[in-house]
Amino acid sequence: MPGGRLTQQERQQIASGLADGLAYAEIARGLDRPTSTITREVMRNGGPTGYRADLAHRATEHRAHRRRRTVPRGTEAPPQAHGRDAEAVHEFEETFTTVLMASGMPKMMARVLACLTLTDAGSLTASELAQRLQVSPASISKAIAFLDSQGFVRRERDERRRERYVVDDDIWYESMMASARSTARVIEIARQGVGILGPDTPAATRLENVARFLDFVNESVTRAAEQARDVLHAKAGTPSGGTAQPAPDRGWTAVLADTGDE
Repeated sequence: MPGGRLTQQERQQIASGLADGLAYAEIARGLDRPTSTITREVMRNGGPTGYRADLAHRATEHRAHRRRRTVPRGTEAPPQAHGRDAEAVHEFEETFTTVLMASGMPKMMARVLACLTLTDAGSLTASELAQRLQVSPASISKAIAFLDSQGFVRRERDERRRERYVVDDDIWYESMMASARSTARVIEIARQGVGILGPDTPAATRLENVARFLDFVNESVTRAAEQARDVLHAKAGTPSGGTAQPAPDRGWTAVLADTGDE
């Protein structure tokens, strides 16, 4: 499988594939590239409907030039723990960020969450984040405020009284609970609308169907999130010799079935 940066010809093939309605995986197979490379390339350069090969190529060259210009001479990437490949880690961080953005998260928020998630400590200060991401403290502050409101990070003070931003095993659970609370508000407002619009009217019926659908899904998601968190914590406490994590090819459905929670 080829490595290195995408060529202009490859970008033209990506543009042609998108115009033909091909999936990212199919375009990737045609180029013998990872699907994540194609996903990141498209999402960073206008998305599936706005991607242009020539503009993407120029933008990539501009970003590379800007990075070379802003990195001081003699500065090297910090050594990676556990013998990790620094370039591979950087590429994965970009891919993870792109996927978060594709799910609807704003770019800077996605960059901060990806950076925090990929640190072994799972926590950084605002200044550490600003230094790692080469952005202003104001950008970090805005991103953290958003992530905190969505349950993706929590704040704590270290021994030097500095505020640290932390991600841990509960962040996705907390985020789902925050989302569930927002959805519950939508359900409440929809049912208020039913009373205002009048029962048995088409608009009121539509709102009631929205409320019933969201109520059912919200309850199911909340219950599944609580079960998954309980299983994750139980597995983490398994004695030596036990299974600490579900097998990669089984997923949570099988694990919940094993525990009788499904």
